[in-house]
Amino acid sequence: MRGSTGLAEGMSATAFSALLNRFYRVAVDVLVEADAIIDKFVGDEVVALFIPGLAGKGHARKAIDAAAALLRATGHDTTPWLPIGVGVHTGQAYVGAVGAEGQLTDFTALGDAVNATARLASAAGAGETLVTAATVTSAGLDTTGLVERVVELRGRTESLAAYVIRAARVV
Repeated sequence: MRGSTGLAEGMSATAFSALLNRFYRVAVDVLVEADAIIDKFVGDEVVALFIPGLAGKGHARKAIDAAAALLRATGHDTTPWLPIGVGVHTGQAYVGAVGAEGQLTDFTALGDAVNATARLASAAGAGETLVTAATVTSAGLDTTGLVERVVELRGRTESLAAYVIRAARVV
């Protein structure tokens, strides 16, 4: 979500909670329909995994299509009811349970690819999906007409090249 601090400032906590819950509900519906695993809700964002063993060989394309569907579902093809941006990256990650021995564990994904995706999502503007070259290659996406943006990712020594897909573009 873009500008959540300003949105929260302008409404009651209950109204903001209702807005977030509406977003979560829409995002979960879109992402589960696309064979994603919902990893977590982190404040004003939803983290989803497209695990090849579960989502299939077309996992990268499914992630790109789900990003477009999520932007449409939040109104970015006309008038958005919530400003969001999306990041899609493909790479290796540890996927499994984490936690302290004898304590509750959490099923999640860890590693550079996960961190890079989170930073990429933060860099996406409202109505944008930033898709890395690794994902473009895996998905077989035609990048003709797409703008390439080099994104400096906080905490990473290397920048990441990404293609910008705007909500109105059919991918």
